[in-house]
Amino acid sequence: MIISKTIGRIITLVGLSFVTVSVQGQNTAKPLQKLQVSSNKHYFQTQDGKPFFWLGDTGWLTFGKLSREEINKYFQDRKAKGYNVIQVMVLHNITAKNVYGDAALVDADVSKPLTTPGSNFKNPAEYDFWDHVDYALDVAQKNGLYLAMVPVWGTNISAKDSKVTLAQVEKYAKFLADRFKNRTNVIWMNGGDTYGDKFTDIWNAIGSTLKKNNPNQLVTFHPFGRTDSSENYHNASWLDFNMFQSGHRRYDQDTLPGSFKEDNYKFVLRDFALKPTKPTLDGEPSYEGIPHGLHDTLQPKWKDQDLRRYAYWSVFAGGAGFTYGNNAVMQMYHKGEKKGAYGNKAIWSDELNAPGAAQMQFVKKLILKRNYFSRVPDESIVANQGVKYDYLAATRGTDYILVYTYNGKTMSLNMGKIKGAKVNAAWFNPRNGVEKAIGEFKNSGVLKFDPPGEKVDGNDWVLVLTSK
Repeated sequence: MIISKTIGRIITLVGLSFVTVSVQGQNTAKPLQKLQVSSNKHYFQTQDGKPFFWLGDTGWLTFGKLSREEINKYFQDRKAKGYNVIQVMVLHNITAKNVYGDAALVDADVSKPLTTPGSNFKNPAEYDFWDHVDYALDVAQKNGLYLAMVPVWGTNISAKDSKVTLAQVEKYAKFLADRFKNRTNVIWMNGGDTYGDKFTDIWNAIGSTLKKNNPNQLVTFHPFGRTDSSENYHNASWLDFNMFQSGHRRYDQDTLPGSFKEDNYKFVLRDFALKPTKPTLDGEPSYEGIPHGLHDTLQPKWKDQDLRRYAYWSVFAGGAGFTYGNNAVMQMYHKGEKKGAYGNKAIWSDELNAPGAAQMQFVKKLILKRNYFSRVPDESIVANQGVKYDYLAATRGTDYILVYTYNGKTMSLNMGKIKGAKVNAAWFNPRNGVEKAIGEFKNSGVLKFDPPGEKVDGNDWVLVLTSK
């Protein structure tokens, strides 16, 4: 069936060149608001000016491994948990097929997307790989989700035997721009776990083609671990915002000179000060359930507390959002598969309810509860700053201060950074989103605040100070 279907599609391509089909007509959901960079250039907003806090999930293999029914299940779950962006690969590899056996390309040539007229799900001769992508976009729209799509994963370009050419990617990027030009819930993530200083002609061609043909869709670059898009493309006209991959190694596993190691907030602080001003965020921290350092499956696995640390550290440093990741979900591991990557044995649908997956919504709610666009990072608030897991992340607006501790360390704070003679104080629990008032304090001098519980990694808290 698949063989005859593929032959029929090739014949169609020869006779009709590129036929772009879409199932958008089947979708009755209201289009999502277009996303924009905010007026202060540090954050995102919807086209009507409302704050948009990027809360992403890495569902990288959604298009290739999930059925229509599973896409519905996945997106509905992420909506319920407060996510609004799903990061996904369009082409994991140039021989990509979806769960129905539909190939994305003719002869593994990125300049030849395999499309067929029609989009009838019940007729396999009509329904193709790109219709499945359209279906996912429709379901995402119904659930208020934006899809941050990687056109072609970086290893397809960087491989020694790569046959992908500049001319091919230019045609492919134009195809993508044309096919999805009317979609308001598309974000483009150029690159894909790849070094930004290599194959720059390819990445610039993809980025500039997407941006030129559809300037209303945001474009960024997803780089290799412990690197940042700003290192190579900050001044590129096609790059709307920066993204870094803080990576999966522990402090002691990273021996690269100059590396920020686990200190992902340092990427944000650096990017926040760059000119021209652009938003930035951690697009790939350590995944929940993945081994420290990735490849040695005997190593401990990163836990929910580590994802919380990365989230609050980077957001309080001025990040425009945060992307969560789970080892099973990012690879959409199914029961019966031979072997999961990075030692994974968990089923993707079971891991939807991993502890960290539900906890990410609390940082989003905490930030959006206050004046969003006036928020800035301010390390000067902390009088007893520490290093590594003793680091205290601080951010403020005109009438509030938020300080995060990963391990329950006592905070000594320089007061008077916000308006008012007095402040109300509360402890916010990142594990469950509960905020408990602790009293009224003067807004001057240096004050100490001792979080609940013992000082131990994972006993994380946010001190909330608001002007009285």
